[in-house]
Amino acid sequence: MSLKIKALTKSPWVYHLCAGGSCNNCDIEILDCLTPRFDVERFGVTLIGSVRHADALLVSGIVTKKTAPLVKQIWEQAPKPCLVVAIGGCACSQGMFKDCYTANPVPLDELIPVHAYVPGCPPKPETMIAGIVKLLGSLTK
Repeated sequence: MSLKIKALTKSPWVYHLCAGGSCNNCDIEILDCLTPRFDVERFGVTLIGSVRHADALLVSGIVTKKTAPLVKQIWEQAPKPCLVVAIGGCACSQGMFKDCYTANPVPLDELIPVHAYVPGCPPKPETMIAGIVKLLGSLTK
């Protein structure tokens, strides 16, 4: 898969966005990627606190009716090009919360563009790291 996005000239900065409706296990696993055991920073990936500096968004959880406008707003605030990675079954396909009354009828990939899916409930840190590294490696030079 070759994306029509210019290759990064620096280490990728990622912003973690919990869409609001989930059990938060994916969030815990994302933070586990930063621990010395998995050390995602060895690939140059740095978790940042502002979407305005992000090269990629890691989105976890389902998009709820109340958070849908916020997710779209955060995407619009990100500098372009910005990659979006759906982390976990809820972000990929709304998971077990699909028929929940608070779930947004439009899934994440119809709300904002998604460049990679990392399925699992929750996905293991190794799977997330592999997905992110594969996506970053697919950027055109």
